[in-house]
Amino acid sequence: MAGAALLEPDDAAWTDALSRIRHDVYHLPEYVRIDAGLSGGTPAALRYDDAGHVLLLPLVLRAVPDTDLRDAISPYGYPGPVSDTADAAFWSRAVDAMAESLRTRGVITAFVRLHPLLEAPAAALAHAGTVVQHGETVSVDLSLTPEEMWHQTHRTHRNQINKARRAGVSIVFDDWDRFAEWIATYHATMRRVGATDFYFFTSEHFHRLRAALGDHVHLAVALSAEGELLGGNLFFEYGGIMHTHLQATRDGSTYYADKLLYDEVRRWGRDRGDTVYHLGGGLGGAADSLFAYKAAFAAGRHAFHTWRVVTDPDAFEKLAGPPSPAAMEGRFPPYR
Repeated sequence: MAGAALLEPDDAAWTDALSRIRHDVYHLPEYVRIDAGLSGGTPAALRYDDAGHVLLLPLVLRAVPDTDLRDAISPYGYPGPVSDTADAAFWSRAVDAMAESLRTRGVITAFVRLHPLLEAPAAALAHAGTVVQHGETVSVDLSLTPEEMWHQTHRTHRNQINKARRAGVSIVFDDWDRFAEWIATYHATMRRVGATDFYFFTSEHFHRLRAALGDHVHLAVALSAEGELLGGNLFFEYGGIMHTHLQATRDGSTYYADKLLYDEVRRWGRDRGDTVYHLGGGLGGAADSLFAYKAAFAAGRHAFHTWRVVTDPDAFEKLAGPPSPAAMEGRFPPYR
C-alpha cells in the first residue's frame, strides 16, 4: 500500500529499505543516531512506498525553542533522499506524502542536504519545497589509473606531494593507537582556523562514531621521518563511495603532509576497488579557497543542493513571517 511512515533507527523497515536502494554511509541508522546525539535531537527516517518502489530520507528531529513544535534537518554530511526509482511522478507523490506526514507530527520545516553523487530529481523535490544550488563539490574517479589521477592533479599540488615524499613523510592507515593524538590535532586545527563550536566534536563522539560504523570509517595519518604525527584524514568508505569526513594538520611545519594524504587515500581506495572518492566542496558550497584546494586534486564536479520544505505555513508564519522566496533561499529555517 502507498504511504509514508516515520521510522526509528531500530525499525527493520529502515534497513529493509536500504537493502533495496543504492545509498551511502549517511543513510545508515547507526550514523543518524550518532549525529542526532550532537544536537539532542531524535533520529528518524521517512519511508515512502508505492507501486513496489520505495524512497527513504534520514532526518534529525529537533524541538523548536519556546514552542511545542519540531523541525527536521539532515544529519551532517550528504544524506539526501534515496530511492530505487528515478520516476518523477513517484518522487512527486513521495515528497507530498512525506511533507504531510511531518506536518501531522508537528514538524513544521525540513532542511535537507542532497547527495551530490546520488542525484534526486530536482523538479519533483520542488513540488513540495524549494531546491537551492550552492556550488559544486569535487570527486576523484577511482577507475582512472594512478597516472591519470596524477595528470588531473594541479602541478603545484604535484610538486608539494613530491616534496613531502622527499622529506620522508609516510602515510599509515588504520593505526587506531594514533586516534587520540589525531583527535587532539583536529581540535588544534579547529582552533587555528577559528571554527564554530559545532565543529569541536568531542573525543567521546569520535569513539562512538568509530564503534557505530566499524569498518566503514578509516583513519589515515601522516608521519614525519621521525615518526611525529603531522596530520590525518578521517574518512568513510561505503558501497564503493569514499568521503573525507574531517581533516587535521598540526601547528607548524607539516612538509605538505595534507597533500600527500589526499594522494595516498585515493590510491588506497582505488586498490580496494572503490569507484569514487568524494572530497566535498567549499564552506557552505561556496567557490572559496577550500574549494580551489580540493579542485586541484581532480576533475570530477558535482552540483550541491539543499532542499527546504515548509510543511505548516501557518506555524512558520507565526515564527518567521510568510515563506517568501527570500525566506526560503536564505538561512533556513530563518527562525533559528
